[in-house]
Amino acid sequence: MRQYVEIRQPNLNTEPKPNHRFPSSLLISHFSTSPLLSDRSKFPSFFRTIPSDTFQSQGLAQLLQHFNWTWVGLLAVDNDYGQHGIQLVKKEIAKYGACVAFSETIRRSQPDRNAPYIVKAMKMSTASVVIVFSNDIDFVPVLDEMLRQNITGKTLIASEAWSTSTLVTLERFADILSGTLGFALFSGIIHGFQPFLNKVHPSTSLGEEWVKLLWEQTFSCKFLNDSTVNNSRETQCTGEESLEGVLNSYNDVSSLRVTFNVYNAVHVVAKALEDLSNCNRRRNQVFDVNCAKLWNFKPWQLLKFMKRVRLTLSSGRDLYFDDNGDPPAIYDIVNWQLSPDGTLKKVKVGSYDANSTHVFTINSSYLYWSGGGQQAPSSACSLSCPLGYRKVSIEKEPMCCFHCIPCPQGEISNHTDSANCYRCPWNQWPNAERSRCLSKTIEYLSYDDVLGSTLMTISLASSLVPIAILKLYIQHKLSPLVKANNISLSCLLLICLFFCFISAVIFIGYPSSGKCLLRQIIFGVVFALCISCILAKTLLVVFAFLATRPCSRLQTFSKISFSYSLIIFCFFIQCVLCITWVSLAPPFSQYNIHDFPGLIVVECNEGSAFAFWTMLGYLGLLAFISFFVAFISRRLPDTFNEATYITFSMLAFVTVWMSYVPASLSSRGKYTVAMEVFAILCSSWSLVICMFIPKCFILLLRPNLNTKTHGFVENYIELLIRFYSPGPHVELSALTASS
Repeated sequence: MRQYVEIRQPNLNTEPKPNHRFPSSLLISHFSTSPLLSDRSKFPSFFRTIPSDTFQSQGLAQLLQHFNWTWVGLLAVDNDYGQHGIQLVKKEIAKYGACVAFSETIRRSQPDRNAPYIVKAMKMSTASVVIVFSNDIDFVPVLDEMLRQNITGKTLIASEAWSTSTLVTLERFADILSGTLGFALFSGIIHGFQPFLNKVHPSTSLGEEWVKLLWEQTFSCKFLNDSTVNNSRETQCTGEESLEGVLNSYNDVSSLRVTFNVYNAVHVVAKALEDLSNCNRRRNQVFDVNCAKLWNFKPWQLLKFMKRVRLTLSSGRDLYFDDNGDPPAIYDIVNWQLSPDGTLKKVKVGSYDANSTHVFTINSSYLYWSGGGQQAPSSACSLSCPLGYRKVSIEKEPMCCFHCIPCPQGEISNHTDSANCYRCPWNQWPNAERSRCLSKTIEYLSYDDVLGSTLMTISLASSLVPIAILKLYIQHKLSPLVKANNISLSCLLLICLFFCFISAVIFIGYPSSGKCLLRQIIFGVVFALCISCILAKTLLVVFAFLATRPCSRLQTFSKISFSYSLIIFCFFIQCVLCITWVSLAPPFSQYNIHDFPGLIVVECNEGSAFAFWTMLGYLGLLAFISFFVAFISRRLPDTFNEATYITFSMLAFVTVWMSYVPASLSSRGKYTVAMEVFAILCSSWSLVICMFIPKCFILLLRPNLNTKTHGFVENYIELLIRFYSPGPHVELSALTASS
């Protein structure tokens, strides 16, 4: 389609040789859309008042993107208009990620225009949107075939060549074409054009024949002449009828498109000629050209003015030409809607203006699709991947065909059709839908936690028990039972047990670096002191039995000073271990983000696991020695039954901490700390129950047994008193015989 107005001077002898600077002719077209004509190296003097198909293809791509249509079919006529246009569309839609489901050609060389094959491809394809780059005449056979094969549910996108055609809007195509969207040439109003049309009269010599046909069709009458016999059933046209009160397709100027472009083309030439005519009248030359007379000018002289033409149209927008001779690209977006009478009407629902701030605008509330609904159809090879999923391409399929798989643990996708999932920052975690990152919950054994508050309450309440027993011992310090158990060692042991219970509280609360450094050290030295007291008490009694003979060398070890020396020595070893630990690899606070998804566990890193287990192993060694010594002393006379208590207390102590080892290794987070607190409380209670509860029972509920003359208690007390008080020693055999 290359319709144009040509301005050419016939006297070539006076013209310069045609070239890019001095063209031999000027061409301005109102209906040529081929992008090839924008090539200034080949067409230096070509102008047009209709946009190039390049802009239409960009607009069609934006239309697809607006409705999120990623799977479309393409249909084009086999001429320059169709093939160039469809190639531009392919290029543009590929930019935003859409894919071509099929691409077929309307073959004008075939009588049926290849319609059966085209419609078969449309029927087999899952694409519900088809872009048609064709003129109306060549597209009608395809519509007939779609009607024959009952193809429905397809939304057609029309190029400007048939988007406003009256040929394809026949009633039989209403169901197929209902909901069609199209790009139409921008419409405008030509002022005074309708009154001019209404002045047409059959007496006009120019176009007399077609005016008479218009007249007869409009007023349902017949012109009679000498050769025509008057038929009484037909009204005779008198010529006095007027078109002023008639509105039909002839004088309807409300939506002029091609006509408006013709008007603009003529208007542009007139403006250029006007500027050329006014050139000589200006003293200050506006244009850098040699002025020429209006009745004697060369095409290259008018070309300078054509390039600088700028008109303000009736719509208020400006018309001018860019460096390629193209005007500003603007299109109307029309929607084919089914009216109640069964006909199709074309309703403007938006616009595409390449030079506007809002390039693409469309009012969805005005849209009606096939079937009369306002819900836009979908056209995609695969359903859109929701938030929290990513696309995985299918082998040997276009990129628009894919599977959706959920993001891996710890990763999110925060937009639809995401190609990748993204890992959350270290202090955040995905929500349940894996669509956004949420701050992780910080967890530790806190005072507000039910478990933490329960353990703290038990620890504080338990610490009162050794204090109560200590008070009871002080009140009965002169009683035989208390004196026989060495009140100084017993009181020291009770004080150590108090600190053992209190040390559990340090493990609860936010594990700051200072608390991490102190809690294991305090636990280690306090329990070392506690077990050392029990070991000293056990060895003291054993040596007392073995040193009953006069002048025995073991009498030195049966003194109370040896017990204190032993306690200090064992305590000193544990202090050395702890100081070495703190000096080389001190414990510190750390964030654990690996054990529990969605949680940041604030915990203490022991610095050196070897040092921790060495410290704990040393406590086990002391407890085992105490247990072994008490166990081998179990066959001493029944009067010496404290060995049995020590045996059971050490057995319980060792059992608790042996159970702690696998429990701590299998637990994570705050439960590891809770396991250690539980072990501290249980081991401390085992010492209290086994070492002191039986004696408290006698002191409080069986005071009659707290005498020197009662059963095994008597002999037990007598045996111990004689080693803790001055006086002559008696043989062990005598004590045994008396018992």
